[in-house]
Amino acid sequence: MNDVSLTRARLLEWYDRNRRDLVWRTPPGARADPYRVWLSEIMLQQTTVAVVRPYFIAFVSAWPDVAALAAARDEEVMRAWAGLGYYARARNLLNCARRVVDDLGGRFPREEAELAALPGIGPYTAAAIAAIAFDEPTVPVDGNVERVVARYFAVREPLPAAKPKLRALARTLRGTKRSGDFAQALMDLGAMVCAPRRADCGRCPLAAGCAARKQNIASLVPAKAARAARPTRSGVAFWVERADGAVLLRRRRPRGLLGGMSEVPSSDWAEDGIAEARALAAAPVDAEWNRIGRIGHTFTHFHLRLDVWGARTAGEPVLREAADPERCFWVERARLTDAALPSVMRKVVALASRHTL
Repeated sequence: MNDVSLTRARLLEWYDRNRRDLVWRTPPGARADPYRVWLSEIMLQQTTVAVVRPYFIAFVSAWPDVAALAAARDEEVMRAWAGLGYYARARNLLNCARRVVDDLGGRFPREEAELAALPGIGPYTAAAIAAIAFDEPTVPVDGNVERVVARYFAVREPLPAAKPKLRALARTLRGTKRSGDFAQALMDLGAMVCAPRRADCGRCPLAAGCAARKQNIASLVPAKAARAARPTRSGVAFWVERADGAVLLRRRRPRGLLGGMSEVPSSDWAEDGIAEARALAAAPVDAEWNRIGRIGHTFTHFHLRLDVWGARTAGEPVLREAADPERCFWVERARLTDAALPSVMRKVVALASRHTL
């Protein structure tokens, strides 16, 4: 048995005894459903298993297959996705489902290149679907696998520059059997044993061949380049209550940050801060505004400070052109939880809901 075969055998033996019980995984020996593999992998991008679990269960309950998802209304899917973050994933999810149904007869392709040509599916996700759903001989490399490979081969080059090298090294571990199980075994090993802050080498089935362990540098690998500081942006969110208690919301434009989601109408978010006169120019209605408070939120590339101003109007207020009235709509206060509100806007709602205007 050569070194690669021995490595694979040791890891698969460990996996058979220790595999994680995840709701999107099929039982041992059963064929994986490409739809569930694809859906889970899209949800897991930049998101933890614990956060994804209830969203996945809700999605497969509402839309049990790709045809059902392709037929869903955009608003329903965005609402179900609300709070999961990285909302471009939800838009691509719908686009991909419709492409699979309309152009591919409802069947996901098994080849990596064909998968990667679909909306929202990058190289990692394409490899994961190919391996897990179709047992194609490939090794998907996510953060957990990067860490395992970097330590196993003692790659000292820091991330993200080391990514191409780590993908190439991972490919050297390919085999012709149980590719899906091997891919998931690498992921589980990184999540359960070869963890970010502590490599539990005593429990690792690959410890005997691990170069980082032999060199006593496991805790130093993989190294990461220093991150640039996140800038801070500021803006104003306008909480408008109508006389009947309904609250004004607005649907964000389909592209860009939080595209297609609902929001409490707000000004631009600017790095140079926002003066009161500039904020008032963005107000959705003419009213006497009162400052309610401030919320903070951190996105991938910047921090946000959002002041919340509130006003209560008599009758049916006239929406100003600055509000883009065609995208605005009123929601009963008790139904706000049903709106497709991203996490930052849920913070605005929580703050405003504690105040009486």
